Amino acid sequence: MQLVFNNIKGDRLIWAIAALLAIFSFLPVYSAASNLAYINGEGNTFNYFVKHFLHLFLGFAIIYGVHRIPYRFFRGLSMIMIPVVLVLLVATMFQGTTIGGANASRWIRVPFVGFTFQPSTLASVVLMVYVARYLSKIKDTKITFKETILPLWMPVFFVLALILPANFSTTAIIFTMVMMLAFLGGYPLKYLALILISGIAAFAIFILIARAFPDAMPNRVDTWVSRIENFTNGEDTEADYQIEKAKIAIASGQIYGVGPGKSMQKNFLPQSSSDFIFAIIVEEYGLVGGLFLMLLYMWLLFRIVIVSHKAETIFGKLLVIGVGLPIVFQALINMAVAVELFPVTGQTLPLISSGGTSIWITCMAIGIILSVSAKRQEIKEQEASDEDNPLEILSETL
Repeated sequence: MQLVFNNIKGDRLIWAIAALLAIFSFLPVYSAASNLAYINGEGNTFNYFVKHFLHLFLGFAIIYGVHRIPYRFFRGLSMIMIPVVLVLLVATMFQGTTIGGANASRWIRVPFVGFTFQPSTLASVVLMVYVARYLSKIKDTKITFKETILPLWMPVFFVLALILPANFSTTAIIFTMVMMLAFLGGYPLKYLALILISGIAAFAIFILIARAFPDAMPNRVDTWVSRIENFTNGEDTEADYQIEKAKIAIASGQIYGVGPGKSMQKNFLPQSSSDFIFAIIVEEYGLVGGLFLMLLYMWLLFRIVIVSHKAETIFGKLLVIGVGLPIVFQALINMAVAVELFPVTGQTLPLISSGGTSIWITCMAIGIILSVSAKRQEIKEQEASDEDNPLEILSETL
């Protein structure tokens, strides 16, 4: 164990924030799991506690393993992984899984292992690394829109097109993050405006085709439309039921909460251990607990910006922003849904909600950030070693 700690590199505060989020997640997940235990007829919540522990344990193993990889290797890995995630997304889409006639093909079952995996979550990180690689490559060159269509925007288009029919919220988040990364990477605004208009037009065409030919391909267009309509006019639906229960939970928490494990709404709120875990946290730990959690994510955002600023290369800077911002962005969306600032999206709370894929991919992203930070730390240590070396000082004097 001491050997592991000695080999931990990178920003120690990011390590601390990730550990605090993971530790904080245990009690809310264990508390909210009583609803799942009741629905599944098991009556044993400890199994969910153990499962969540194993997910986090493997997640931190991923952080450790990934952060030991020099971040320059992620350039080539993104090129290799783009075709892989496209194949996984195609396989997932054509599973034909539907719920009420709507496309519900989000997970793929891993052969011989038995657990399910959500390829869209992996695709989001791989795509951000790929975009960061390309933007760093063309940073000091004259950029023309025509030259970037095939190498930059075609992979983005294919990934988003394969995710969209089953998961609009994830598609919208990835598209927003790619646009933001391209803006920070110096991609011309006039071309970004063209991409934005093209994206909106493509989405509108997809909606029209899906509504005109509903049997051609299972999709969730009707679900999206109903959620937005219900969000604006307040009609009673299942999504509204979730929001109402979430707001009751938040209101019940008041300032200091009802206490760990004493939530009442966990027994009525669907997805209380994943999509709506924030409502259970506020109910049990009050406004104090909710603000503490939000401050942790803001602290993580601050450290991400610091690591990006200190990175030695353009690729390192863009890489940290590309994989780091979506973590905080997703957290804010999850919280906003719980307080009815956004329609129901199905996005989990990173490192807090139960669920293997979300935890593992978030940990992979954190590992990438720490890899960039570790390289900076290695350079500083080398510079300090050179300053203490008499022969190095003598050579510089001569």
